[in-house]
Amino acid sequence: MPTLDELLAQVDAARDDIVKLNQDLVRIPSVNTGFMPTGNETAVCEYIRDWLAAEGVDSETLESAPGRGNIIASLKGRSGAPGLMFMAHLDVVPVEDESKWTYPPFSATIANGRIYGRGASDCKALLTAQLMASRILLRNSVELKDNLLLSFSADEESGGWYGVGWLAEHHPEKIAAPYAVNEGGGQPADAAGNLAYIINLGEKGRVQIEIEVKGESAHASVPWRGTNALYRAAQVLERIESYEPERDTSAEIFRHLSKFAIEEVPSPENIDSIVDDLETRDPAMATTLRALSRMTLAATVIQGGIKSNSVPETVNITCDSRILPHQDDEYVRGELTRLLDGIPGVSFDLDYTAISNASSADTEFMTHIQNVTEYVLDGRSIEWVPGLCVGVTDSRFTRPLGVVTYGFDGSDPEDNPLESNIHATNESVSIRTLVTSTKIMLALAYEMLAVK
Repeated sequence: MPTLDELLAQVDAARDDIVKLNQDLVRIPSVNTGFMPTGNETAVCEYIRDWLAAEGVDSETLESAPGRGNIIASLKGRSGAPGLMFMAHLDVVPVEDESKWTYPPFSATIANGRIYGRGASDCKALLTAQLMASRILLRNSVELKDNLLLSFSADEESGGWYGVGWLAEHHPEKIAAPYAVNEGGGQPADAAGNLAYIINLGEKGRVQIEIEVKGESAHASVPWRGTNALYRAAQVLERIESYEPERDTSAEIFRHLSKFAIEEVPSPENIDSIVDDLETRDPAMATTLRALSRMTLAATVIQGGIKSNSVPETVNITCDSRILPHQDDEYVRGELTRLLDGIPGVSFDLDYTAISNASSADTEFMTHIQNVTEYVLDGRSIEWVPGLCVGVTDSRFTRPLGVVTYGFDGSDPEDNPLESNIHATNESVSIRTLVTSTKIMLALAYEMLAVK
C-alpha cells in the first residue's frame, strides 16, 4: 500500500483534475432561491454519480422532491460500518446582479490563481476536495477498516429541509457515522505571527423574524386621511439599523485570544475595542469576534403597498437574527419588544430555522484533524482554536443524531478567507486551497480509516 507521502504527492500531480472537477461542478447552476421549484441539485447528483461510477463506486440519489437530490455513497471498509463521513452541500445562492461580476457567475473562469463562479467556494470547493481525496484512495486500492461515507445534499442554503434535514427525518441510517467533517470552519488566521486555525464545534442559532406594520389605507391624493404604514416601517428599520445588542464573551473562543496577541482578557466592556484594534491587522478575525460577541439583527426583505395611488395599509419586514447558545426565543422577544416600543401598529412573530448546537471538543477526531493538518503543512506549528460558526450549516442536523461533526474545510494558510466573497459578487476559490483541502481530506481519511 502506498505511504501517505506518496498519496499526497499524487494530489499535487492531480492539480489539473482538481481544477476541472471544481469547474464542472460550478458550471451546473444548482441555484436555490428558497422558493419551490428550485435547486436542481439532482443534476449535480447525476454528475457525481457518473464520476463515482467511473471509479467503480455505486451511489444512491434520494430526492426529497422533484429535482432536489441528495447523493449517498461509500468507500467500503472491512467492518462494513461507517467510520467517517464527508459532508458538503450541492446548492448555491442566487446571483443578485450578474452585471457586477467580472466573469460570468457560472463560467468557472480561472484568473489570478483562482476559479471564479457562484458556489466555487461555498460549497463546491469542499465537495471537490472530498471527491478527489476519495478518488485517490480508490485508485491506490487503499484498504479501509471502516467505510468512508460520502453525503452530499440539497437545500443547505435555504435551511436544509429538502436536504440533510429531510434525510435526518426520513433516512437517518443513511447519514449515521461516528464522525463527520463539514463546511463552516477551517480558515486560517494570524496568531501573533503564527498560523492558527479555527475548528468550529458548533454554530449560532438562527431566528427568522416577521414584523408586520399596520396603518390605514387612503387615496394617495389625500394621504392625510390615512396612516402610511411605510412611514411607520421606516421607524422600524431605523431602530433595527441602530440596534445595539448586549455584548457577550462567554463563547469558548474568547478564552483563547491570547494566542492572537490580545493581552486584554475579553469582557463585554472591552470587546468592542478589541475588535476595533483587530480590524486593520486581521479583519477576518475581527468579523468573527464581532459576530460571536452578540446577537445580530438584520432586516433582509420588505414587502408592502398594493398600488402607486394608494396609501399602504400593511408593510411586512423580514429579519434575520443569529443568537448565541444561551439566548432563546424569550430573549429575542424581549429584545424586539424593547427595540420597537412606542411605534404604533407593530407586531412580530418568530420562526426558528436553527437552534444553536455544538459537538464536544474532547475527541480523538479533533486530534486527528490537528495531526493531519500539521503533517500536510510540512510540520508547521499551528495554534488551534475552538469556535462557533456564525452561520447555519447542515451540521445542525447531524449533531442531534449523535454524529460528532466539526466545521473544517482545510483552506490553504496563505489564503485570505475574505477574498472568497462567499454569497457575494465575484465569489471564488484559490486553486491553492483546492489542493491543500484535498490533501487534508485525504490525510484525514487515511489516518482514521486506512489499514496500516
